[in-house]
Amino acid sequence: MAVPAFSDITKASNDLLNKDFYHTSAATLEVKSKAPNGVSFNVKGRSAHEGPIGGQIEAKYADAPSGLTLTQAWTTLNSLDTKVELDNTIAKGLKAEVLTQFLPSTQSKGAKLNLYFKQPNFNARAFFDLLKGPTAVVDAVLGHDGFLVGAEAGYDVQKAAITKYSAAVGYNAAQYSAGITATNNLSVFSAAYYHKVNSQVEAGAKATWDSKSGDKVGLEVASKYRLDPTSFAKAKINDRGIAALAYNVLLRPGVTLGLGASFDTQKLNEAAHKVGASFTFEA
Repeated sequence: MAVPAFSDITKASNDLLNKDFYHTSAATLEVKSKAPNGVSFNVKGRSAHEGPIGGQIEAKYADAPSGLTLTQAWTTLNSLDTKVELDNTIAKGLKAEVLTQFLPSTQSKGAKLNLYFKQPNFNARAFFDLLKGPTAVVDAVLGHDGFLVGAEAGYDVQKAAITKYSAAVGYNAAQYSAGITATNNLSVFSAAYYHKVNSQVEAGAKATWDSKSGDKVGLEVASKYRLDPTSFAKAKINDRGIAALAYNVLLRPGVTLGLGASFDTQKLNEAAHKVGASFTFEA
């Protein structure tokens, strides 16, 4: 079985609840293209409901025979981000990433090393911040016949101390999945499920309880309906009465439009609602 990473044990439900809801930004524009020599370009722009417009331009080159991928990005925050990936080069199933960040205005620098190791029933990752701490975050997931169990731990090398730890269990099947996670040093508990009812309808929910903040449990439910092969609609609502709607349609090959809105159902007469739109062009 394909064992997911620790953060992806409840990926199906998380994607249903959080992905493709366009109200979080007033407007989003993304343009993807690929040059004849194999270099991919991705330009993103995002206008928040409050604050300045942000964006980035990214170039990516992948050499499949060697497993080498080089990505260079420049953001509107004047940050130069570089990522070098080696996949199945050092050892079978091992992927290594080196990420660097440089801000010319402040001369601030960052460097990280990420390792991913996958086997048929095992998935492990290690993230090292080389300049801050240094610190390390390691997680691992074991899987058998759809059942998953995983753990995560953070470690500060300079302090020689564990900084955080989490655990999770789950079950993945073709039509549904479920998982329970305990994060923030086993103080925040979440239970999530996802069900693909049929080829058109998907449903999911997530309940969260913070043992340090009180007895109240947060609940969120969502559903997705595929209207036709080129469009779908999504809806969700949480226990606080915040509802969100989204619509995604492929206008023509390479052009996708997304529309979204959120409403505070308990304050419909107040200006607490948000709307957003997204355009994606892919050549």
